[in-house]
Amino acid sequence: MGGGGFSMEPRNPRLDRYILAQSNTKKPRICFLPTASGDSPDYIRRFHLAMDKHDCVPTTLTLFRRDARDPRDPADIILAQDILYVGGGNTANLLAIWRLHGVDRAIRHAWQNGVILTGVSAGMICWFESSVTDSFGPLRELNDGLGLLPSSACPHYDGEKNRRPTFHRLIKSRKLPPGVAADDGAAIHFIGQKIHRCVASRPHAKAYRVEFMNGKVVEEVLPTTYLK
Repeated sequence: MGGGGFSMEPRNPRLDRYILAQSNTKKPRICFLPTASGDSPDYIRRFHLAMDKHDCVPTTLTLFRRDARDPRDPADIILAQDILYVGGGNTANLLAIWRLHGVDRAIRHAWQNGVILTGVSAGMICWFESSVTDSFGPLRELNDGLGLLPSSACPHYDGEKNRRPTFHRLIKSRKLPPGVAADDGAAIHFIGQKIHRCVASRPHAKAYRVEFMNGKVVEEVLPTTYLK
């Protein structure tokens, strides 16, 4: 999700409902990873308030707060889920903390075993090889993602005025490989490493493929279904 879900659209559950509907279980176990926000208590509270409105079993994996830590190994928690939902925040910090705790390896194992991976903003771009990030202040490239998905990614494509031009500039200068982008309210659904479909919680939100061809950046709007 380039932007959206419970944290950005608390009164618009379309994307969250879509995510939950991808599970084969009637009451999916969904785990929130708020690492990028430093395990913000308010973010965790809003996740549980949102998920309590759906037929699911929500839980949270915290890595910062000792008082909220589950005594189990993080890998055991991750592998017991049907869905992993990664929140927004600082992507570079998220990746560093995950690698320190072995969460990156557990997530790769979960992905290979069919666990659904999703997220918003930092929780969108962490799955890719590369991305546009504000983790260091000004928008710049990040070429140290998990690499489950090839190429690059950019969230908030229409929500922050500098996202689109920065993504174009970085692709043109070859600091980022070609990739995909998503407006706020738009989501790109991959099965394996291939795009399955694009959906949106807002009528005009879109997803895009962005490439460098014949000396210029070319932007292709991907067919995006509005979730009515």
